[in-house]
Amino acid sequence: MYPIGHPALAPTIASVVGRANKLLEHRQTIAFGVARRQLIIDGVTTDPDQPVLRRLAEALHQHHIGAISLLRGVEEQELGQALLTLATEAEHAGPAGKNAIPTWPHVKLHPLTFDGLTLAGEAPSSGRREQSTLGGELWVGLARAALMSKDGQEVGADVSTEPSDVAKAIDAAPRAEAYDQVIVGYLLQIAQQLKTASADKSDELRRRTSRLIASLKPGTLRRLVEMGGNHAQRQQFVLDAADGMAVDAVLEIVRAAADASGQTISHGLVRLLKKLAAHAELGSERTRPRADAELRAHVSSLLSDWRLEDPNPERYRQALDRLADTSVDGQRPDWVVGEEPDPLRIVQIGLEAGAFGPLLERAVDQAIHAGQLNVLLDLLASPPPGAEPSAEIILGMVSRPESVKGMLAGTKVDLAGLDNLLPRLTLDSYDPLLEALGSSDNRFVRRRLLELLSKTRVDISPLVIARLGDERWYVQRNMLMLLGRSSRVPESFSTLPWTTHPDARVRVEAIRLQLTLPNERDLGIHAALDDIDPRIVHVGLTAIRDDCPPDLLGRVIELAQAPPESDENIRLTAVAALAHVKHARALDSLLQIADGGRSFLGRQKLPSTSPALLTAIRALAGFWSGDPRAAAVLTAAARSSDPEIRKAGGVSAT
Repeated sequence: MYPIGHPALAPTIASVVGRANKLLEHRQTIAFGVARRQLIIDGVTTDPDQPVLRRLAEALHQHHIGAISLLRGVEEQELGQALLTLATEAEHAGPAGKNAIPTWPHVKLHPLTFDGLTLAGEAPSSGRREQSTLGGELWVGLARAALMSKDGQEVGADVSTEPSDVAKAIDAAPRAEAYDQVIVGYLLQIAQQLKTASADKSDELRRRTSRLIASLKPGTLRRLVEMGGNHAQRQQFVLDAADGMAVDAVLEIVRAAADASGQTISHGLVRLLKKLAAHAELGSERTRPRADAELRAHVSSLLSDWRLEDPNPERYRQALDRLADTSVDGQRPDWVVGEEPDPLRIVQIGLEAGAFGPLLERAVDQAIHAGQLNVLLDLLASPPPGAEPSAEIILGMVSRPESVKGMLAGTKVDLAGLDNLLPRLTLDSYDPLLEALGSSDNRFVRRRLLELLSKTRVDISPLVIARLGDERWYVQRNMLMLLGRSSRVPESFSTLPWTTHPDARVRVEAIRLQLTLPNERDLGIHAALDDIDPRIVHVGLTAIRDDCPPDLLGRVIELAQAPPESDENIRLTAVAALAHVKHARALDSLLQIADGGRSFLGRQKLPSTSPALLTAIRALAGFWSGDPRAAAVLTAAARSSDPEIRKAGGVSAT
């Protein structure tokens, strides 16, 4: 009513925002459903004869707006822009719901765009695509709300208005307060209309509504009835339905209202109402009206004095519902107070009861993830009398691959319990262990897994070899290391692809494994001595320390006579390998290492004391003492003032 820029607009919007924020202090959202002449707020419809609210509902309806949501944090600028959008005349600028509605973070306008929707079999009024009767308008409005597309865009005027299609749309719709407000508002109006309209004018609406209620899922119907307000408002809704709707729909609504209100209906009464409903629908001409009247009278009597509340305390009832729920999702219910129950205690109770179910299964998972596997296995090792079948089921569950994976995914890994579990694992259950061996961030866990897997009696070599195709170098290294420690290498397996790996850490494990394979040992020695990595060369020298192949003598001599600045450990190992070779070239190399020149008197001198010198003197004393050249070196060693040299040459240090 005010033009843009009027000084009264800003204070008015600020007042509305302030009032909304007070309401939003205790809730996340305020949703208003929009009917043709009424608003729906928390399941309560406004009086259609109240002029201000009726005018507001009509204006929003003309804009094809089905609902409005205000979210916590709404700001004045957002609300002002939304009001400006809705303040335009729909006849001039077109319905806002059919145009691209602007979006705001805390204000949502939910459009309804089904102008062409009509009831099949009835022609629309002249010039307008809407029902001429209020009942027809209400059904079309309900269908519009139910079939509203997710993005608010029109999906066609030929959409079916069949009750089963409308019910499917309501069942499939994601739970949203604004959506439910609109649906409930139309159901409340339909119930009131059926209560007051004559039978001949409401038969079609009654039939369609009955089929809609029967087609809805029980959970959906209960959700809608819950949205219908407090206990008194729900009671009035059921009374209106009992007066006007078909008997089968009345029975479904009564059940939903009982669930929503926490009331209890005896099984005998439910059976009585079912029989009356059956007679009211399928009985003879004489019994149908009497059964119909009796059912509605019983429902009215029930609602007038409905005080049979569930005798169980609310928390106990929720606990029973939770225990009866077979779809345990692992989430802790909101009604649980205190600390999480001890999963081992639940397992113990289950064993004592000789039962197994979803709660016990979840407790086993929790114990495994909490690193309590060893304690769990102790419980299963000595179950109570009669609990052996349940214990076997739990052991089978613990041994599954997914359970083994869960053991290693937790913050606490019970490696001792895993050691006890290994004898029960099948081949498939070893796969998560191998995955953890290759990728665990905990070095201690990797080392312990390597020890456990190395001593298992199950032949896991196929799984290990399969993981060698992993591109990660550390996975290949760990798998080669495991093959070498397990001593279960298939005869057809070859390490050659990994002895030339670009990463030395992979090559060293591949060559170590190759040296244990009789048909590849010589290849492994050659590959090791020719490698550029000192660790791998040392592995090869260690392998030939007691038996150097003649064709590798030259390479060993080269390593033994390497310059002093080279790797001393390799030089020492090479000199030690020469000590076992009865070949003139080996003797020449040892003499060269021990040669320190001649004195002024022409005697043999020794170089400065070093580990390589001591090793060469020990080799000459042990294998070449009868050779004249070696004897000269040993004589010089015996004259040395260094006790270590004299001891290496076989002379007592004293």
